Amino acid sequence: MLSNDKHLVTKNGSAMGTEVRISIYTDDDEGALKAADAAFAEIQRLEALMTTWRADSEISRVNAAAGSGPVKISDESLEVIEMAQRSSELSGGAFDISFNAMHGLWKFDEDLEKKVPPAAEIRKRMALIDYRQIKVDRSNKTVFLAKKGMSINLGGIAKGYAVDRAVAILKKAGFTDAIVQAGGDLMCAGSKGGKPWTTGIRDPRSGRDDVFAVMQLVDHAFSTAGDYERYFILGGKRYHHIIDPKTGYPATKSRSVTIYAPTALLADAIDDAVFILGWKKGLELVESLEDVGAVVVDDQGKVHISKRVRERVHVLHPPTDAP
Repeated sequence: MLSNDKHLVTKNGSAMGTEVRISIYTDDDEGALKAADAAFAEIQRLEALMTTWRADSEISRVNAAAGSGPVKISDESLEVIEMAQRSSELSGGAFDISFNAMHGLWKFDEDLEKKVPPAAEIRKRMALIDYRQIKVDRSNKTVFLAKKGMSINLGGIAKGYAVDRAVAILKKAGFTDAIVQAGGDLMCAGSKGGKPWTTGIRDPRSGRDDVFAVMQLVDHAFSTAGDYERYFILGGKRYHHIIDPKTGYPATKSRSVTIYAPTALLADAIDDAVFILGWKKGLELVESLEDVGAVVVDDQGKVHISKRVRERVHVLHPPTDAP
């Protein structure tokens, strides 16, 4: 159905362990919904390749063959792993997809007992975390985990890639103005009637809908990593799901990091690294990359904004001060 006025046509769903929203600015409702269905199907297809929740996924097969031999994978999984490796190199190992060695050790589900794993077990698992032992063969399209017991997880980067691919599906269908969001990763394609899209940055110590700042974007991605999604508080200290690969414990230098970048894949690849590095080293990394910016809320709740996005960010109020 065609309308005389452009408006947002939205499709909601879930994939990759999070909520997915596709919003298209258009006057063609029927065409937009058809394109949104195709974009959502693409996200689900990529999830099937890259999840660790299915034994037949490409990543699960790579993990099962750790220490034994290389596994041939798709171009899509290869591209995501190669980007992850670049992020590891840029951040000196702050981001490392082989952190999956910690899987099952730290538990952040609300219905489970709050406890810190034994230090000896953390040290044991740490021996299996090393991005340099992930051997990628571009010519043969294979990945080999050099140590038996190693495993990788693309949960910290695959959503960004899927968002980019979904946007590409929309553009191919003729819808150039849209937002695709998967959890904390989103791409603002084009604009909203010639005006920038406006997105909020969540207050890391307040309610889900409370934003402390807004950012304007045109044809750029926006990705947030925070210590407030999966966590528990024990003895007055917050333990959360973003694990520092160099310590085996939750990273302590940031509360949230929001990355502005030309692609959702790049934004998703960088946000965890900056979160773990902390605002000083993190912003140095951000400034070294072309067309990338960041908003960091440090461990004390202070806001740091990189040079490239200072004109795009408007702080509404200081983040809430809480543990």
